[in-house]
Amino acid sequence: MQQTGMNGVTLVLGGARSGKSRLAEARITALDGPWVYVATGQAYDDEMRERISHHRERRDPRWETVEEPVQVSRVLKEAGGRPVLVDCLTLWLTNLLMQERDIQQDVKEFLEALRLREGPTVLVGNEVGLGIVPQNALARRFRDEAGFLHQRIAAEAGEVVFVAAGLPLTLKSPSMKSASL
Repeated sequence: MQQTGMNGVTLVLGGARSGKSRLAEARITALDGPWVYVATGQAYDDEMRERISHHRERRDPRWETVEEPVQVSRVLKEAGGRPVLVDCLTLWLTNLLMQERDIQQDVKEFLEALRLREGPTVLVGNEVGLGIVPQNALARRFRDEAGFLHQRIAAEAGEVVFVAAGLPLTLKSPSMKSASL
């Protein structure tokens, strides 16, 4: 059964090593598999290659891992009704910025793909707006674009959770009314 809007979308935000990916995986694996894991990270160095390898090794064999740094909207459409985990939005945004893509167009297509999803979707994003103002223009643009992306998703998502020190704080749930700014 097709969902309406983004009611089937859960946005999980948090800082580095906050436990957000672990929580997101637990949310998805509580549903019937097989599940689709959309990995947006790219291995530019040995440390990142090791992180990606670690993520692959810890996954249940019922996961289908799709490594897609840019065309996440396409993967969401192709997943049909299967539960999908996208990890992570901020790496996806980094890839878009580094390729000098039209961010607004890519985000528009991404949001539309989320609205059309037939199955549950959990999105992981790094909350980068809690620190100091970055010193260079690209880092400031990244921080701003991430904040705007998260706000747009959170406005429509059925659930939004912030994770700190491994503890989830529900910011929005289906039973809560969303506040408008």
